[in-house]
Amino acid sequence: MNVDEILSSSPVEKAKRPRREISEPGTVWTTDQLKTFLLATRDHRLWPFFHVAAYTGARRGELLHLRWSDVDLEDRQITIRGSASFIDGKRVEGTTKSGRRRVVSLDARTVQVFRAQRSQQAADRLQLGPEWRGGGDYVFTTGWGEPVHPDTLSSLFPILIKRHNQTNTGTPLPHARLHDLRHIHATILLLAGVPVHVVAARLGHADPSITLRVYAHVIRAAEASAADVFAEAIGEG
Repeated sequence: MNVDEILSSSPVEKAKRPRREISEPGTVWTTDQLKTFLLATRDHRLWPFFHVAAYTGARRGELLHLRWSDVDLEDRQITIRGSASFIDGKRVEGTTKSGRRRVVSLDARTVQVFRAQRSQQAADRLQLGPEWRGGGDYVFTTGWGEPVHPDTLSSLFPILIKRHNQTNTGTPLPHARLHDLRHIHATILLLAGVPVHVVAARLGHADPSITLRVYAHVIRAAEASAADVFAEAIGEG
C-alpha cells in the first residue's frame, strides 16, 4: 500500500450525527380535565406525587430522586439534582437528562402538598417504628419508607383514570400517560404567555430550541391571538 494513501484521521470522526427527530406531544388534557383527575385521585396515598408532577413539570425520575434536603418550603422552591431509575432490577441514580441541576419554583398550594406529605411520612415512620425502611431522606416513598418504584407510578396512572371513568357518569377522561403531566404543565404555561426560555428552564431543557421544537404547535396557537392581545393593550377606539 502506498503510504501517501493513508489518511491521518478517520472521516467518520468528523461526520456530524443526524439530528434526532423530536416529536410533538399528542393531545393533552385541558385544565379542567387535569383538575378532575387530581380531585378524583386525592384519596390515594401517591396523589402528592401526581400533584407535584403536574405543578412542576418535573420528570418521573427527577421527582423520585428528590430528597427533603432539596425542598425549600420557605423560599417555595425545589432543587432538581438528579434522576432515579431501575436497571436490571436495581435502583440507579444519576444526573438529570441535561446533566445540570435546576431550581423550580412552587406555588402556595404545592407548598401545602409538600407539608402534608412530610407530615404523613413522619406519621408512617412513627407507626412502623423499627420496621421503617427509609434511610435516604426521599420525599416520595412507600408506606414502609422505601423509594417508590418508577413502574408503580406509570402503571398506576391509567388505572386511576379507568377507576374514575367507571365510577362517574360525566364525560370520561381521555387516556393519558404519566409523562403527559409534564406536557400539560408546559402547554398551560405557554398558552398563558410564559416566555419559552422560562418554560425551558423549568422543564430542564438544555436549550430553549428544544422547547420550541417540541411545543411548536402550542406556540403557534398562542401566536394566533397575539394581534388581538396587542390591539387590546393599545385600546384605540
